[in-house]
Amino acid sequence: MGRVMLSIQTITTFDTSLFYWFQNRRQMHAGITTLSRNISRLGDGAVYPFLGGLIALFEPLDGVSFLHLGLLAFAIELPLYLILKHIIRRDRPCQRLDLKSVVTPLDKFGCPSGHAAAAFVFASVMAHVYPSVALLAYVVAILIGTSRVVLGVHYPADIVAGAVVGIVCAKLCIGLVGG
Repeated sequence: MGRVMLSIQTITTFDTSLFYWFQNRRQMHAGITTLSRNISRLGDGAVYPFLGGLIALFEPLDGVSFLHLGLLAFAIELPLYLILKHIIRRDRPCQRLDLKSVVTPLDKFGCPSGHAAAAFVFASVMAHVYPSVALLAYVVAILIGTSRVVLGVHYPADIVAGAVVGIVCAKLCIGLVGG
């Protein structure tokens, strides 16, 4: 048990140190805050069905498959992320540390990150249906997750946990649909 506690403490210490590294970069470069806000907005929930609908409209064959697969993946990801968030109950850094976040979080708990989970669902489904844009999709997902750390509402480990949730949900749906 002592080794497990030491490992969790070591991970938490590293996670907090990495969080502060991002905060120092933000304070050194004023433009990073504005850029991070804009990137974070790309990860807002309404963006994904809008983009899925546009893709389905302009690319009927693969786009409709993309939309259906994405909706199924999000239907699994959203409740799973909410359940995990309330089981883990990890405070956000802006609640635990002496730091004010740039944006106001919608809820109290930060792990897993919902923005990261959704971004990685979208990226994983996009990569499956449109492999030629896989790199771009994952880079955008990473930027969305990173922006949430820069804005002070998540630790880096929250983003990693969200990414895992998103990728697992997307891969599960891809396996279910058989695509």
